[in-house]
Amino acid sequence: MAGLVLLGLAAGTVHWLRLDARALLWLEESRSTAEERAASLWLPDYKAVLQIAVPGFENEEFSDLAYSPATGTLFTVSGKQPLLIELSLAGKVLRSIPVIGAADLEGVAVLEGGCMAITSERQHRLSIFRLDAATRQIGAEQLVQQVDLGHAEDPNKGFEGLAWDKRHQRLLLGKEKYPVMLYGLPADGCRVTGELQELAGLGGYMTDLAALTVDPRSGHILALSQESHLLVELDEGYRPRNFIALLRGFHGLEHYIPQAEGVAIDDAGTLYMVSEHNLFYVFRKDSAGR
Repeated sequence: MAGLVLLGLAAGTVHWLRLDARALLWLEESRSTAEERAASLWLPDYKAVLQIAVPGFENEEFSDLAYSPATGTLFTVSGKQPLLIELSLAGKVLRSIPVIGAADLEGVAVLEGGCMAITSERQHRLSIFRLDAATRQIGAEQLVQQVDLGHAEDPNKGFEGLAWDKRHQRLLLGKEKYPVMLYGLPADGCRVTGELQELAGLGGYMTDLAALTVDPRSGHILALSQESHLLVELDEGYRPRNFIALLRGFHGLEHYIPQAEGVAIDDAGTLYMVSEHNLFYVFRKDSAGR
């Protein structure tokens, strides 16, 4: 009986961490040519260089993360109080902006011309608004557009990941579970212009999808899973190319990232992550390689 219990626990761990899929990814990584590595971010070469808790936000729940090329800053949202929070690249809070009428914010993306987008998971709604240096709260006066994302059977398993894909003029959205799915939503940089489209299922190698971002140089997509403690690089055909495990002892991490909820990349290729409740991480490429 004890043996069956241990076997069941082992099988559960394999499924939870997608260890079988990781083995296949490791195999693919080992077969990659120098040209393929140079054409990608190549996540295995990244190392954590900053791991901090953001003071004053211990009771909040950071969710998603986006980089603004215009300001050189980061934006996250809070899942408890409806807040849009601007951070420096070192994780310092620059301002905290209430979002009037919102609830359960999960996604944030920086678009074009001062426009930003946020998603509310329970309200199944995407809102686009304008933000400038003087904005101290977000209400009807900043609103540009609201889009109904449709009903989800489980209100807490809707759209989580959100990212702006400038190259293809679309928003990318991630369905957290049932199924784990990547979607595209055509947009012109400040307004949605088309219908939601299924792009690819990601459930083969992660049990949930928490966040998305797009590398502006390669066009590759980064998909983050908090349950599987995994960040995966997808090529433009949505095929997984390489990954990093967000576990203690890997890539300079002093402890595992407990609930990774957001990832962003800047113009220099530096990676940033947030985790509930108020944890902040910076990863840079190790010049010495893997």
